[in-house]
Parts: sequence; structure tokens; C-alpha cells
Amino acid sequence: MKQTDIIVIGGGPSGLMACIAAAEHGARVVLVDKGDKLGRKLAISGGGRCNVTNIKDQEELIRHIPGNGKFLHSAFAHFNNRDIIRFFEGLGIALKEEDNGRMFPVSDKAKTVVEALIGEVRRLGVTILVNQPVADVLYHEGAVQGVRFKNGATLHSNAVIIATGGKSVPHTGSTGDGYAWATAAGHTITELYPTEVPLTSNAYFIREKLLQGLSLRSVRVAVWNEKGKKVVEHEGDLLFTHFGLSGPTALRCSQFVIKQLQRSGRETVNLTIDLQPEMSLAELERKSLQLCAQEPKKAVKNVLKLLLPERIIPILLQQAGIDDTVTYDHIPKQPWQDLCRLIKAFPIKVNGTLSLEEAFVTGGGVHLKEIEPKTMQSRKMHGLFFCGEILDVHGYTGGYNITAAFATGYTAGKHAAQAVHE
Repeated sequence: MKQTDIIVIGGGPSGLMACIAAAEHGARVVLVDKGDKLGRKLAISGGGRCNVTNIKDQEELIRHIPGNGKFLHSAFAHFNNRDIIRFFEGLGIALKEEDNGRMFPVSDKAKTVVEALIGEVRRLGVTILVNQPVADVLYHEGAVQGVRFKNGATLHSNAVIIATGGKSVPHTGSTGDGYAWATAAGHTITELYPTEVPLTSNAYFIREKLLQGLSLRSVRVAVWNEKGKKVVEHEGDLLFTHFGLSGPTALRCSQFVIKQLQRSGRETVNLTIDLQPEMSLAELERKSLQLCAQEPKKAVKNVLKLLLPERIIPILLQQAGIDDTVTYDHIPKQPWQDLCRLIKAFPIKVNGTLSLEEAFVTGGGVHLKEIEPKTMQSRKMHGLFFCGEILDVHGYTGGYNITAAFATGYTAGKHAAQAVHE
């Protein structure tokens, strides 16, 4: 084959959905992937269970895509989270809703989702070429011509959809290949950075591994700027590691930490952890003293176990200047108030994140002002379309990024098919 209507480069969620939409709209489609398997990143998503979308209403969904989520309004008009649910159920994949609106296959196996998508791609007659790395996307006089493979062969087409992903999780094939092809077409690539990634810290209790492995449930984590203003706050679970902080709340704060480090030019960003978000400071003070009064002969460090994880108590007492042997009758008033403030806002200086390769999601990408949001077509090169993580769009974990991938993939595929038939 030397000629086709549309070439889709990349067999991840956006690329597979682009193939399906293009084929459904009457185009001859060739799917090209450099690896030996399609859907590799999809297969490990959601802890291997594949969180296919999130059922929240559209405005709430967009709020959970802080990296240019508003750009997706047009794509969602073509294919939104409800359409994703109907699509998979139409393929015989039963879905279930879990916490915070996350939608998973009832099978709890990502393989179910991957096989259904690939099966639909095959059913629609898409030609699949694996182990076929692309060297260049071919352009001529402002229009796409096709692709040249690394083995020297060429395949001509009227449209090319680049769905190669970002640079995160590179072992799945996301190594940033598409950025060079976008640049060659005249596109701007905004600065790439890791998002949804664990945070690093040089705090002494991290360095000395005093809290390593400690998991906190339903705490509130806030990021502060250099002027002491709260930048963002998230509530959820948090994990102390040997290098810093991980878990859902740390991941959600990561992009704000990176941006704050860049803006301030400082080496660290201040975070605080509210260890008792359900209580006000006054309630906490009253409750903690009440618990100590009930067991007046017990050292307060032992009474505080009713409120806090045991391993963090010595650090809090030390920072508040309270001897860990003190009992109720000898509690110093001001230091106890300081302790309660620490419980409500335990400070930790964060100096960065793990690398982009270790992130779940890539921040930055093809500049959105150069993309037509209703079609995902390039404003720089006729017949060139983009979808998925290569775009400068990123959300929190929880089904938001994959929703963006499916929506932009469907939109790109549909409009590429329409364009080649004009």
C-alpha cells in the first residue's frame, strides 16, 4: 500500500479512538505504531484496571483538567464522558462507578478495554502496522503528504493524525517523537514539565526517613506562594516516601509546585498538611485538651495517638517545643496552641518533583492557539491533526486525562475523515 486517506501515528487511547471515528466516517485509515503492541499505556492505567472516564458533569470535569481544560469544550461537544460510557457499553464492556466518579470496567482488567478498542479498530477495517517507527511526517506547500518510515519506505495520505503522547512513562512508547514533527510543521511546543508526579523534599524528617511509608488518609494539602498566599489545596490521601511525598494529593499539587518554583525563582515551595481537616483550630484545641484531661497521668504523646499517627507525634511535639514526657497538668498553654496550629498546618518545604519520565502525565505540548479546537486540525499545516497528550492539555489522575484523550481523538478522527472527503 502506497496511498491511504488518513495515517494515525500512535496506538494509545487517543490514536485508537481517532482510528475508530475516522473509519466510522468513511475514511481509509492506517494505524502506525513503533512498538509491537497497541495500547501499552492504556494497559497499565488505573493500576492495571483502566479508569476509562469520569462521570462528573462537564464543568466539573473541566475543573479537574487545570492544564487548559477549557480548550476541550468543542471536543466534548462531539464526544464527551457520557459518549465514552455509551461507546464502551456498546462494545459489551460493562462499567461501574467508583469513588469520585471514576468509571472502571466491571472486569477490573485494563486488558478488557484495550482488546475491545483494538477489536473495534479491526472490525472497521483499519490497517494496523506495528513495529513501524516513523522517521518524518512529509509536508509540501503547506499540506500533509504522508509519512516516511525509518526503514526508508513512504506512505502517502491526505491527512495525518499525530497521537504519539507526551514524554511520561517512556517504557510504554511515549518518548516525545511527535514534538519534532509538530515543530517541522511550524508549531510551537510549550515548555514540557512533569505533572501528576511525586514531590521531593530535603526536610530533615524526609532525609532521615522518619516518616517513610507513613500513609495519611483524608488530609488536606496546600501549596503557598512566596507571599504566603494559598495557590491551591487538595484533600485526599498522602504517602511519605524516602524522597518526599506521593499519593493522590501530592500528585495533584505537583504542577502547582513546579509553576511556583519557576515563578518565584526560589529553591523551595512551602506546603502545609492539615492532619485534621474535619476540625477547626478551636475544635482541635478543645478536643485534644479534653482527651488529655481524661487520662491526666498519661504522657501527652501517648494520648495524641487518638488523633494522629504515632510516628508524626514526636516531630510535632519537637517543633512546638513540648517535652514528650509532659502530662495534662503540665501542658504549657502557648506551646499547646502552637502544636494545634502545626496539626492544622504541618509545614514541609518541597524542592521539586521526580523527573518527567517518572510522571504520570506530561505538562506542556503543542501550543493550543495553533490548533483549531472544533476539529483538532493544525492552523499551520493543512491535513495535520493532533490529539491526546501531545497537546498542551493535562488533568488530574482519576479518568480526566483519558477522557481528554478519547474526546480529542474522536474529534480529530471525525474531522480528518470529513476533510479528506471534501
